[in-house]
Amino acid sequence: MEKVTALVYLTAGLFTLITGFIIYFVVLYRNRQLKNKQEQEKRESSFRQELLKTRIEMQDQTLNRVSREIHDNITQVLSFVKLNLAQANMPDEYQRAEKIAESRELVAQAISDLRDLSKSLSLEHITRQGLVKTIQAEAARLTKSGIIRAVVITEGEIIPLGEQRELVLFRIFQESVNNALKHAGASDFKIVLQYIPEMFILTLEDNGSGFSPADAGKGEGSGLKNIENRAALIGADAAINSAPGEGCRIKINLNPLKNDHYPDG
Repeated sequence: MEKVTALVYLTAGLFTLITGFIIYFVVLYRNRQLKNKQEQEKRESSFRQELLKTRIEMQDQTLNRVSREIHDNITQVLSFVKLNLAQANMPDEYQRAEKIAESRELVAQAISDLRDLSKSLSLEHITRQGLVKTIQAEAARLTKSGIIRAVVITEGEIIPLGEQRELVLFRIFQESVNNALKHAGASDFKIVLQYIPEMFILTLEDNGSGFSPADAGKGEGSGLKNIENRAALIGADAAINSAPGEGCRIKINLNPLKNDHYPDG
């Protein structure tokens, strides 16, 4: 009888111990799940905040550009129109017709420029046109303005990378152009977009003054740090190479098929 009682107590003790272990591991598992969920939500919240910041910076950049182009180009064109129209009452019929025809061409040019500017005010045009066409249009604008000579080279079969990724990549492009103009004094800017199976590579290269790695944290260093942070934001790797007098080369490597934790991946 005593043996049976002891066996019952032992069995009950083992059952209690096993139950305790099960409850412990269930609670541990649920806590770990909760922690992972919280970390996931934190990453996604950070991603959304950075994406919003990127959108705002792109809009600011675009508004500044539109302001400059209205002041430097469209205002000048319309001033010529005003001057021509002031001379349109001249007695010579041929000269009068010539001034009116020239004014029509100038007004048509101003309308076309304003139409292009109005399109660029919306970030949706990047989604509609895609990264390649948007960068090509921006490069053409830069070259036309005489600010810098920009060349775009595309290799491979173009595939969509996702709206959010392409917005961030375009902002990286804008940031690198700003660095090339404001800090490096570059006259040439080269953009290469390579679409390789399971890999997208964006290379941005200028012929500016360059910098040494020791000075990377100064001046344009904040802009370069932004580029690295934004690349990491979309799961890409950024390599920045430069040396005094040798320009700067930025290379962004992105696996478009990578299933990371970022939205729009």
